[in-house]
Amino acid sequence: MTDTPWQGDASSLVDAFRSGERSPVEELDATLAAIEASDLNCFSYLDADAARAKAKKANVKKPFGGVPTGIKELEPVKGWPFTEASLVFKDRIADRTAHAVERLVDQGGAIPIGQTTASEFGGLNVSITKINGVTHNPWQQGRTVGGSSGGSAAAVAGGLVSLATGGDGGGSIRIPAGYTGLLGMKGTFGRIPRSPHAYMRPNTVVTGNLSRSVTDAARYYDVCAGVHQWDPTSLPSPGKWEASLGTHTLKGRKVAIVPDLGGVTLEPGVEERIRDEAKALIEDAGLVEVDLDVRPPNLAATWMLGNLATLLADLGNAWPHQAGDLTEELAIGLRLSESLYNLHTAAAAEAKRIQANEVMGSAFQEVDFIIAATNPGPAFSADAAMSSDAGSFVTWAKSSEIASLAFRGVLLGARLATAVVPKLPPVLLDTVSGAFPDLINMGALTIISNLYGNPAVSIPAGTVGGLPVGMQVLGRHHEDALLFDVALTVERERPWPLVAPQDTSVGATAS
Repeated sequence: MTDTPWQGDASSLVDAFRSGERSPVEELDATLAAIEASDLNCFSYLDADAARAKAKKANVKKPFGGVPTGIKELEPVKGWPFTEASLVFKDRIADRTAHAVERLVDQGGAIPIGQTTASEFGGLNVSITKINGVTHNPWQQGRTVGGSSGGSAAAVAGGLVSLATGGDGGGSIRIPAGYTGLLGMKGTFGRIPRSPHAYMRPNTVVTGNLSRSVTDAARYYDVCAGVHQWDPTSLPSPGKWEASLGTHTLKGRKVAIVPDLGGVTLEPGVEERIRDEAKALIEDAGLVEVDLDVRPPNLAATWMLGNLATLLADLGNAWPHQAGDLTEELAIGLRLSESLYNLHTAAAAEAKRIQANEVMGSAFQEVDFIIAATNPGPAFSADAAMSSDAGSFVTWAKSSEIASLAFRGVLLGARLATAVVPKLPPVLLDTVSGAFPDLINMGALTIISNLYGNPAVSIPAGTVGGLPVGMQVLGRHHEDALLFDVALTVERERPWPLVAPQDTSVGATAS
């Protein structure tokens, strides 16, 4: 009888199934019991009966055959709730299943057991919503898991499941991976299909998973990557991602270390930790360090405003009369976008995106990899609605009824001014971004790879203050396999904990 869920990676769990060491039914029962006993609050829905029926007839010859798997609640599964982590859609049931999830189940043999919590509509890198409450970091209760794939990260790092799905439109796989000591791979844009119902703007979202090992991430590619006709941006997959691990030559390849990529202010201890880990990787892999200052424009604020167009499409007639059901931060963002986003704002954003593409393109003409931090610091408070409290524009806007009215008045003034001076919004946006760092620091280290579309992976890089930090390695378009081998080098030379340690007092200093 299995008392606790498998604490290794998903691939080794499949090996245990095949050898008879464990059975899918026993593993599922242990998983459900552990979820029931957990205080992480990382599952919003469980489908135990259907999962048990699948476990009884699991085909363990398949890549993830019999593995209990969490599905991020932003990905639809037919017949399951499809709230997108919002009270607005609290009663909605999915009438379709995401094609990547279909592949994971049909071709991979994984057993979907339920939905992992996410930030509302994937809009923030936090782990708190009105509909689900607070999801906690398994490394320390009361700390965030980040977002938007926070529940998946908590479930995998917390030892509840060995595999869970995720999505990354601005860092939403890498950010929670960094906060929880997991591997978080964001592939080249289009690597895994986003269909059905894939929005065509702003073309930044990549689906994937939160995993304990490089093998699991590569195996996931084998199962889920490849063209789907419903997603015209999806890419062909060469296959054999897992089989090719460790076969690529890294020696002599060039790398730049830019911990604060995007101009983000890092918290104490983070830059030193990233540089130490990067130097170790360079020595282990035989890389050649190049002194290169990579400074793309910070597009976090303009990305956020433009990205909200798809949220309006999703909300439909629910906006604005159900604004009260939304997280206040999202409602404020929508109102800000309505007031400041016009053709001139879009033009300014497009010009910045071209500039960013050219900066990154020039950098990758000089180096094969860029190493940066994944997050500005270790996990912040779990009940924080924004990742930065210092000088927060959003905190001010929701601080009181008077502030809320003042905020609406400012936006009304902006709308009226825009009618007279159409080019004003980009100027106002730059001013607001400079005055309120929460608009530019949220995901600024990760967003650049979503906008540029290149692959990037967050690799566990030890701890700062007893909490995990991630080392982010960026690569050229379509060179995902090289990033897998970079991560594999770290995994082999300096193995990371596959699940969060139970004694969180260990490692109270940077390590």
